[in-house]
Amino acid sequence: PFALTTGRLRDHWHGMSRTGTLGRLFGHVAEPSVELNRGDMSRRGIAEGALVRVSSRRGQMVLPAQASESIAAGQAHIAMHWGEEFISGHDAEGRRLLGVNSLTLPTFCPSSKQPELKHSAVRIEVLDLPWQMVGLAWLPQAQALAVREALKPLMGAFGYAVCVPFGREPHDQALAGVLWRAAALTPAGDQLLDQIEALLGLSNPNTLRYQDKRLGQRRAIRIDKDGQTQTLRGVMLVGDTRAEAWIKTLLQDELPAQAYGRLLLSPGAQAPMAVVPKGKQVCTCFNVTEPQIIETLAGCSGSTDERLAQLQGALKCGTNCGSCIPALRGLVKASIAAA
Repeated sequence: PFALTTGRLRDHWHGMSRTGTLGRLFGHVAEPSVELNRGDMSRRGIAEGALVRVSSRRGQMVLPAQASESIAAGQAHIAMHWGEEFISGHDAEGRRLLGVNSLTLPTFCPSSKQPELKHSAVRIEVLDLPWQMVGLAWLPQAQALAVREALKPLMGAFGYAVCVPFGREPHDQALAGVLWRAAALTPAGDQLLDQIEALLGLSNPNTLRYQDKRLGQRRAIRIDKDGQTQTLRGVMLVGDTRAEAWIKTLLQDELPAQAYGRLLLSPGAQAPMAVVPKGKQVCTCFNVTEPQIIETLAGCSGSTDERLAQLQGALKCGTNCGSCIPALRGLVKASIAAA
């Protein structure tokens, strides 16, 4: 057994009824995962990102494993926010998976009525779901939430499914991002895939397509054109999802796509030409990334507080809500140690 604890994510609040609709707040933690001690993962043969079944006496859920330096041996952590509205699927008997609170205890304090949702004993096992798919799309702001609501009932058709907002709002503030991910023992039918593709806005003349029914592979790429500039606005990868490693960067960072053409349909994790990601987002309020911070800190001097002040003056990070200040201090101290 593992000791499972739950807790808040930095940029979200309670049930995420409001924060869970804003893609930019997912820049800190993009998708659900269970955090485990690196040594535990090594001893049990759990690879980074591998799907695992987390089960208690009360329920179970499926999600990817993530190594964390802050988790002690024998412990596991899942954010309290990951309920069935964001992550679901079905078990071997066809019962719908209900999210993190299905694992925890139903008891509560008799005085305050505060539920005991923070700790429970769980078993963690690697789960083999070989068929996978992923879809990402920029959609009109007015439609994005409705699309997520339409995708939620489809989550129960898979052994594992996630549907969350993604990325920061693009330059066109009328757009919002939706990410869909699923895995199963056997491939989904064409009718279900067509339905998901249509919801992600990929059923239009600007969509490039590839399909190999024998290998169970399918790809759809939507490109919007504005003069000579082409921008990737939607993608769905089915069967072979390795290209997500570089296509996701093109789409989320809104990098020019005209040089790729039909190469966007290429399989594999290796991009057909160099793709430089903007890097991990640290400050949500001002969309400041870790590479920007490291580059700026190279020109700062003085004590930790003095360097932090210089960094904030240059990039504004940590000057609004302040939730990223602990991460900023860590990067400042790392830059001093490196120097």
